[in-house]
Amino acid sequence: MLPVVALVGRPNVGKSTLFNALTRSRDALVADMPGVTRDRHYGVCHLGPRPFVVVDTGGLSGVEEGIDALTAQQVRLAIEEAQVLVFVVDARDGLLPQDQGILGELRRSGKPILLAVNKTDGLEEQDALGEFARFGIAAMLPLSAAHNRGTDDLIAAALPLLPPDEDESQPHVEDDSIRVAIVGRPNAGKSTLINRLLGENRLIVSDVAGTTRDPIRVPLERDGKRYTLIDTAGVRRRARIDEGVEKFSVIKTLQSMAASQVVVLMVDARENLADQDLTLIGHAVEEGRALVIAVNKWDGMDAYQREQCQRTLERKLVFVDWAKTVFISALHGSGLRELMRAVVRAHASATLELGSSDLTRTLEKAYEAYQPPLVRGHAPKLRFAHPGGSNPPTIVIHGSRTKHIAPAYRRYLENFFRKRYKMEGTPIRIDFRDGDNPFAGRRNVLTEGQQRKRQRMIREMKRRKK
Repeated sequence: MLPVVALVGRPNVGKSTLFNALTRSRDALVADMPGVTRDRHYGVCHLGPRPFVVVDTGGLSGVEEGIDALTAQQVRLAIEEAQVLVFVVDARDGLLPQDQGILGELRRSGKPILLAVNKTDGLEEQDALGEFARFGIAAMLPLSAAHNRGTDDLIAAALPLLPPDEDESQPHVEDDSIRVAIVGRPNAGKSTLINRLLGENRLIVSDVAGTTRDPIRVPLERDGKRYTLIDTAGVRRRARIDEGVEKFSVIKTLQSMAASQVVVLMVDARENLADQDLTLIGHAVEEGRALVIAVNKWDGMDAYQREQCQRTLERKLVFVDWAKTVFISALHGSGLRELMRAVVRAHASATLELGSSDLTRTLEKAYEAYQPPLVRGHAPKLRFAHPGGSNPPTIVIHGSRTKHIAPAYRRYLENFFRKRYKMEGTPIRIDFRDGDNPFAGRRNVLTEGQQRKRQRMIREMKRRKK
């Protein structure tokens, strides 16, 4: 296990900016407004001689109610699991009473503390540090996280305080977990689902829509399989998005879908499928990601409501009838075993390895059963097939006149291959390629005898016209 360093401080002092600088990433959402970060966000810093885990936390505002209270609870969990605490303060705002309260809580933990005085660019460093000298912390480090200045000194100060890592000498094991992105509209139950699967309150859950803003990656091991669950921000219609932070959250959600292997779309059974849900499904299909539909809050409905919900789902999801629909209750845990099995089957189908000879034989059977419509009196010929990639499975088919193949015949081939290889929960892409004409661009040069014959024919045609 790598040692853990937690970044703690007031809202809007630059913790997320420092997190991105230490992890050399843009995973943490950064905005010039307080309260953007709420959940714990983990990353690994590889800049020093030994790596360590960095935890970005929400700002401690001193308010113990609503979202602020849930954020403070997540910060305290990060303080408990960290070996070194980095207390981030704002040099431009100076020392505030909130900083005194946070420092008292950090000292009660009994763990080593580093004071990171951020936003010192353009200021006299000694004056900025002098104001915070009353804290009595020996390790005071001026830095500018936005300009990546002072981060090396921070790493150098933190490394001696970290405990030795017993597993540090072991070789790095490549991550073979299944990356699962949980997406949906606000308040669909995405964070509740992840907390239920983990068996702990890892993510903040609230009735307030838009609680989650950053995409949070959480490892999970269940039934002998490893997963990386990605909790994403709820996506609303573009017309209802008015905050810049929410716009960036939506962009991060779409990026998380592209980086995942399986997308689980959370749908509120009481509201059924909305246009925004269908838009998210369209994004998943365009990215070629395996898809599972999770209909949440199923337990609070009577028999008539369930029947109406199922009929609506069947009608609206006809264009992705290959995706498995699972009815669950994230709050009570019903249906979660079936959900994870559907995720595993979708991942296995998306990463299935296909052989060229078997694909060609399957193509021949499909062609014999149903040939494509004629194009100008000629039928397109499909000669052989070979795999073109996975996630999604891509099949490359070579033949002639393939540019004129109708979309209906493409869907027929997709369904034929899906039934043959028992693929569930993943789209299939078929790439048609025309064979090169060896005589294209070549001019037929007549021999002397052919030229004399051509001249005789021309003279004969002129004579007949007279």
